[in-house]
Amino acid sequence: MRNLIITAILSVFVLYVSAQPVEVQADYNAVGDCIFSAYNNSKVPLFLHLKFGDLQNTAFPESVPYVKKLTPGFNDLFTLLRYEGQDVPRFNYEIKVFRSNPLSKIDFDFPYLIPFKAGKTVNVFDVKEIEGFWGNEDLDSWTAAGFFANAGDEVFASRNGTIAEIAGAERKGDANLWYNAWTNTVTILQPDGTLMCYHNVTVNDKNLKAGDEIYAGQKLGAVSRGEEQVKILIMYQSLFSDDPKFIIPKFIYDNDKIEILNSSSEYVVTHPYEIRALEMTRKEQRKILGKQN
Repeated sequence: MRNLIITAILSVFVLYVSAQPVEVQADYNAVGDCIFSAYNNSKVPLFLHLKFGDLQNTAFPESVPYVKKLTPGFNDLFTLLRYEGQDVPRFNYEIKVFRSNPLSKIDFDFPYLIPFKAGKTVNVFDVKEIEGFWGNEDLDSWTAAGFFANAGDEVFASRNGTIAEIAGAERKGDANLWYNAWTNTVTILQPDGTLMCYHNVTVNDKNLKAGDEIYAGQKLGAVSRGEEQVKILIMYQSLFSDDPKFIIPKFIYDNDKIEILNSSSEYVVTHPYEIRALEMTRKEQRKILGKQN
């Protein structure tokens, strides 16, 4: 039986590009069913959207819109079963690959950690601009959280996730593959499929790299040299819009208070065990957090 290999078009946060991180393959078996699989060539999870425009001699077995999280490497997708007594399945379809989950289900009350050392008092400010974040393109709307800081202050992960990208003082490589155009930025893919960007942060740990798991309260790096603020963006790309959608996060402070932070206010950073453990397995809790006091 023949097989088809389709290369996905990547929908990125700077522009649409012809970079090809995912290969989708459709193989016919001996009875005429068509088995779909995908190979993610990148080091981090990606999200595949597949849409059929014409489907004959079979039925699509999955719910629509079909979005599948692809782990690095090989991924099984689905099988189109041939109708009995008919020819093999025939079809055409469109594919896009997203860096965030375009069908993200957001918990707007999720308690994020303020990304500084526990016990530290931090001041918040209104972010007036995110120049350069989207390259040369302007965004119609966006939101960000801003914290005053000193160069060298330690910066910690606000939530669990997978390191998607670490950008240093200089941007290198193919710009089409960047998660954003900012320098000195760490981007994390979070469990709900959103992306969180920490701007003006330098990663000093040479062991941290794209694809690594990071945990709430784990050190990411430090405020970059010459910087006096850290900007935080949480975003995802919608299936129905080219521009990203932005999330206004709620942070926990003073041990038990959870709310959207107000500008020109001071907050005491806290990293409660219960909050850090929210998205960890029991094994991860024992390994990362140890026993609760």
